[in-house]
Amino acid sequence: MRRRQRVRSEPPSGKRHILRWVAIASVVLLAAGTLTAYLKYRAVYDSITRVTVNPGELGHRPPQYSTTSENVLIYGVDSRAGLDKHQQYILHTGDDQSDNTNTIMLVHISPGRHLVTVLSIPRDTMVPMYACSPSPGHPGQQADPNAEVQINSLLAIGGPVCLWYTVEQQTGIFVDHIIGIGMLGFVKVVNDLGGVNVCVPFNVNDSVSGLNLTAGEHHINGIQALAFWRTREDIGNGSDLQRIQRDQFMSAQVVKGVLGSGLLSDPFRLLTIVSDAAASMTTDNGMTVSDLVSIGESLRHLNSKNVQFVTAPNEPWTGNAARVQFAQPQAGEVFTAIAHDVKVPKVTVTPTSTPSPAQVLTTNPSNVKVQILNGSGVHGLAAQAAAGLTSRGFDVTGTGNAATFAYTNSVIEYPSTAEMAAVNTLKKELTNVTALLDPSVAPGTVDLVLGSDFTSLVVQGPGASPAPTVSVSSSAPASASASASPSPSVSVTGLAASNGGITAAATCASDGSAFSGPLSP
Repeated sequence: MRRRQRVRSEPPSGKRHILRWVAIASVVLLAAGTLTAYLKYRAVYDSITRVTVNPGELGHRPPQYSTTSENVLIYGVDSRAGLDKHQQYILHTGDDQSDNTNTIMLVHISPGRHLVTVLSIPRDTMVPMYACSPSPGHPGQQADPNAEVQINSLLAIGGPVCLWYTVEQQTGIFVDHIIGIGMLGFVKVVNDLGGVNVCVPFNVNDSVSGLNLTAGEHHINGIQALAFWRTREDIGNGSDLQRIQRDQFMSAQVVKGVLGSGLLSDPFRLLTIVSDAAASMTTDNGMTVSDLVSIGESLRHLNSKNVQFVTAPNEPWTGNAARVQFAQPQAGEVFTAIAHDVKVPKVTVTPTSTPSPAQVLTTNPSNVKVQILNGSGVHGLAAQAAAGLTSRGFDVTGTGNAATFAYTNSVIEYPSTAEMAAVNTLKKELTNVTALLDPSVAPGTVDLVLGSDFTSLVVQGPGASPAPTVSVSSSAPASASASASPSPSVSVTGLAASNGGITAAATCASDGSAFSGPLSP
């Protein structure tokens, strides 16, 4: 029996040639795409300025309490170096070549990527003069235990490593990476994000920064966003603290835009943004482009209410009231919460062995001098509480707005233990209130900051009615400032609420106090 042979069917000669060329073309295109992607990545990597960080330069570092959290120190550089005359004109920067930091933020990403805390450190903060090694373009400095230096000058003195070292030593927070961004990079990033919404309560035409906006809400591009970010001298009270407030509200709008756009789920768009910022960016040598993209991608499931902005608690510097220093123990509590990502430890006062006026539990309400500040933004709240407390015999010295409207719970701030009798007497009139030591409060007085959960004073005995409510007119007393103080028992999740900060869920129209002051219309 003859065995049947299998005959393989082959395409005609012409089709074989076509298939062969399609295969070759596919390989070539794939190789070209891979090479292009590699070259793009390589170009981005090479355009970022990298700073080599030697472990010895950071000295004895703080403990790293969590290996699953991430702490990134981000600073903005106000140097005009690298900008041509046209860019200096368009950006309204002038040609100052100084290399100072106009913004310092420590970004803490909690384990599980469920919460981000942005801690702003005021540029005018005075810090100890630590030893910083000299490097090309940076003279360095010798340690001097009796001297202090303004933190925004450290970049020019010792470069990014000097800033990194000082922040770690002052806060006790282990920093994983450092990122610097120049003004042109900031503009490009905002443009890549499609702009940002900002609100101003009046017409602003600032010749220093170039900000020119009419009253109301605006969607602005990168150039105007930079001007908004830099505006300080001719608005509100002219302070850097108010500028930080305004910038935090703008940052909140950026976060909402990013989270709502799906950007964090698109590594190619993230790479585009990093690419545009790269030429104006400085990082430590341990951070790669893929690290930057990976951090962005890991935050794609965040909710805007879980991104909080807070300013390091501060008070006027003893050497010059135009500068600030960290207010203790409040600042230490905030730093500890971030470092541990756990609840803030309570601050206790050890009683003396002999009775003193500070140990008196209560006093007559007429002996309590209290200033009432609206920390919620609810119209007329301070006046309502003032009327109620006055009717109960308290000496209300004034009303006004707190530094921000981000308080949830009410807070009684007092300058020393000598006011504990007044504090305890006032606490009896309120529910859900925390007492916090704040040496910046005027001696002999206390400040009551009303949170958004305040509705009325407690009922006075059986069958009594709540405190009377009154409305407040547009001619209410001018805004008063209040030091933001942390709650002794709040965890890192509540730092914004307990320290006068905000979350990214805040509306851009809720930052009126950030514009109030003698320099504003």
